[in-house]
Parts: sequence; C-alpha cells; structure tokens
Amino acid sequence: MSTYTEDKRKVTTRRLAEMKQRGEKIAMLTAYDFSMARLVDEAGIDVILVGDSASNVMAGNVTTLPMTLDQMIYHAKSVVKGVNRALVVVDMPFGSYQGNSKEALASAIRIMKESHAEAVKMEGGSEIRESIERILSAGIPVMGHLGLTPQSINKFGTYNVRAKEEAEANKLIEDAKMLEEIGCFSLVLEKIPATLATKVAQEVSIPVIGIGAGGGVDGQVLVVHDMLGMTKGFSPRFLRRYADLSTVINEAIGHYVEDVKTSDFPNESEQY
Repeated sequence: MSTYTEDKRKVTTRRLAEMKQRGEKIAMLTAYDFSMARLVDEAGIDVILVGDSASNVMAGNVTTLPMTLDQMIYHAKSVVKGVNRALVVVDMPFGSYQGNSKEALASAIRIMKESHAEAVKMEGGSEIRESIERILSAGIPVMGHLGLTPQSINKFGTYNVRAKEEAEANKLIEDAKMLEEIGCFSLVLEKIPATLATKVAQEVSIPVIGIGAGGGVDGQVLVVHDMLGMTKGFSPRFLRRYADLSTVINEAIGHYVEDVKTSDFPNESEQY
C-alpha cells in the first residue's frame, strides 16, 4: 500500500498546481474500467487518465486512431464510478477536435456531461489552439500533450523520440508556453529529450507530466497495463515494470484449468 494515501482530499486542478509549487511530484496512471480504477485510486494515485491507449491494451488495435468518442465516454463512465480521490482526465479521441472548434466543444461537453469526468486531454499545440480555447471558454479544464503525439502517427511515421532537432524543440517550447497562456491546467510531454523536458517544466508554471521525458518534470505517467507487466512485447527505455501480472495470471488460470479437468474443483466445501 502506498504511503501517500494518508491525504484523502479530492485531487483537483488547483491541488496539482499547489503540488508543483511545493515541489511534490505528481503520480499519474491510466485506467479504463471500474475495477482497475478502484484499485489505482485506492493505491494513492493523483491523476487517472482514461487514455485512448485503450485502443491498444483493451481493444487490440495497433494505433490509438480507431477509438471513438462513444467508446471513450463508455470507458470514462466506468472509471469515474470507481474513483474517490484521483482527478479523472479523459483523452479526446482522434477526429473529435481537430480542425473544427465547434465540434471539439461539443465532444468535450459530451465527455463531461455523460462520464462525469473532471478534465479532458488534447494532443497538439498551435494547430489546435482554437479548439482548446473554445473548450476552455466553456469552463472545461484541458490538459495539453506535446512531443510524441500518438494520434499523429501517420504524419510522423515513427514512434521515435521527438524534438531532438533545434527547430522542433523550439516549437515545442513555444507551444508549451502558449498552452499555459491560454489556460491549460497541465501538460504531458511524451518521449522527448530529458534536458528539453526539464527546461519546459522550469519555464512554465503549470504542472508538466512526463512519459519518456526524464525526471526533471513535475510528475510521471505510465500505462497501467505496461507497468503491471500485463502486456508483453513492448519495452521502451522509459518503462519500468513493477509487477509481472501476465505470468501470475497465466499460472493462475492454468491451475484453474487443471483443477477443473481433474475434478479437483469444486470440492465439497465449495458446494451447496
């Protein structure tokens, strides 16, 4: 059990800002269903992201692009029901906000009204400024996302580290400052050089959460299935596995199959 569960107060966007101000790191994980969300929340996590990575780990897709707005709302509704303390943020899926700010607002409103989540996350910088501003104008908190943006995989053609070149690094810094200026409450930086991520975290006042962005940022996020060892064949440098649940689950199910086949289960004490 985490030693950080003593503070039972609800995590809010304001509390995240206070955590940055006093130098307290922010712990963030994904969740996609009620049971996992309840476990993650009870362990003391600060922020739960209902990520469009559900496309990969829940639906078996190669990219995040197939996730629909209806699917994200379904997952978010399930997660919110299992959470008491953590701030719940929902990824806006591909196609729900790019290029049409009115559609972006309608998508964000649906997420908030139907799921009861507390914020949305959007990938991109200056190119989606109008959509972000329109959503913010409705009082909906927005978490930004720069660096490697998986929804743009077909544009970049690779999941390699982003912003290694000076021009892209400068644009990322400009976008981060823009996101802060227009009112985003926090920012995710994915798979960029650690020195650049540290620089961004120092130059903006909003919390910066990293994934593959080094330790100089204000917090970290991982996909829960990855850090628990439920997925295999995905081992980026930034991933630390805290358990090997794929082996545990496989062995448990194997024992169940054996017990059923040999009539060991159920025994007399397990019958009515």
